[in-house]
Amino acid sequence: MEYKLTFKEYSEALKKNKVLGLKCQECGWINVPPKMACYKCASPNLDVVEMSGKGKIQTFTTAFVTSEGREDEVPYIIVLVELDEGPWIMGNLTDVDPNEATMELIDKRVKIGHKVFPGDKYSAGEGARPLFSLET
Repeated sequence: MEYKLTFKEYSEALKKNKVLGLKCQECGWINVPPKMACYKCASPNLDVVEMSGKGKIQTFTTAFVTSEGREDEVPYIIVLVELDEGPWIMGNLTDVDPNEATMELIDKRVKIGHKVFPGDKYSAGEGARPLFSLET
């Protein structure tokens, strides 16, 4: 079995504010981030698709303690976003003071951006991660 979309390719697309996923030819499920087989039905028959990068916040949490190397970034908001095409992805939320985040964030519309995080002793190097901002 071969990768249709590697994590490196997914990360490079994020650096251009593009969200790539894998649409299952068997059940239609869109898998984000990339996997070797469909998360829903385990089929390896997947096609690369580009999504709009827009969606709505389903839930969030505020992090006051962080991992090694990101100590200067706390506090920050982590959101779980349902993209317009269906998949849910996690990322950080900008434009909102983490100390003032309330349940009013739920169902707010967001659009994707990215942030490049440097590698650390636990990773294979730098990588882009989703960074969301409220739609205006």
